[in-house]
Amino acid sequence: MTLRRLQPPDWPVPKGYANGMEGQGRVVLVGGQVGWDAEGRFPTGLVAQVEQALRNILAVLAEAGGRAEHIGRLTWYVTDIAEYRDSLAALGPAYRGVMGRHFPAMTLVQVAALVEPEARVEIEATAILPD
Repeated sequence: MTLRRLQPPDWPVPKGYANGMEGQGRVVLVGGQVGWDAEGRFPTGLVAQVEQALRNILAVLAEAGGRAEHIGRLTWYVTDIAEYRDSLAALGPAYRGVMGRHFPAMTLVQVAALVEPEARVEIEATAILPD
């Protein structure tokens, strides 16, 4: 089973995400993951926290037998959209270092705060694994 990107024919092709994904199988919902390690320590900066949050998502997903390519959607919550925009050049390589060249449907929004005061980002995932 693979996910299929949904791309209306006259729309511009997005870079770094998909407009939609389709798949069939077992749905795995990964709650919002912040960028802390197994000991609850946060690295400095948004990019490092994004990398760790994505690693955390993959660790939870692995418990169901899933991998990055099974993720159909990511929802990102950042505390500072300007910091996100200023970090785009570094975020691309950091993302690909964890997720490879798999770009699911994504949403990114700025929030006033996250539960963990040191968190700069929280990311949740929806995955579809083969039956």
